[in-house]
Amino acid sequence: MNKKTLSYVLTIGVLILVGFIIKGTFNQPGIEDMKAGFKEIVKYRNANNTGPVQRIYVVTVKDSVWKEMEDYGNFMPHTKYGNTKVYFFMDGTKTPTTLQPGDVNFDSEFNSSCIALYEKSAMSQAAFNKHPFK
Repeated sequence: MNKKTLSYVLTIGVLILVGFIIKGTFNQPGIEDMKAGFKEIVKYRNANNTGPVQRIYVVTVKDSVWKEMEDYGNFMPHTKYGNTKVYFFMDGTKTPTTLQPGDVNFDSEFNSSCIALYEKSAMSQAAFNKHPFK
């Protein structure tokens, strides 16, 4: 095999490899690929950028697919030494429209409607609880 043919084969091989890498990069699974019908209702993020960042989300779902809810929580942004909470409610039930920081994030009248809670702690330990207020 002469040098010209070898360089063509290597160039084609590299281009095919780059094509697979680009395809894999742009075809990553995401929230829009999930079938549970997630809809973010309200979110809270404290303005403290120098200390622990607290993120709280209220999300409704059309179907209670527990694994997809946990995956949804994993997709949500998280800051090192921060805390992220995602409260899940069934679509059509009473959901909170305001959130506040701290241990209690919304009025207790909505506790019975909450079907799951995903929480990622300050040390990046994730916990998923079904029916957290029962």
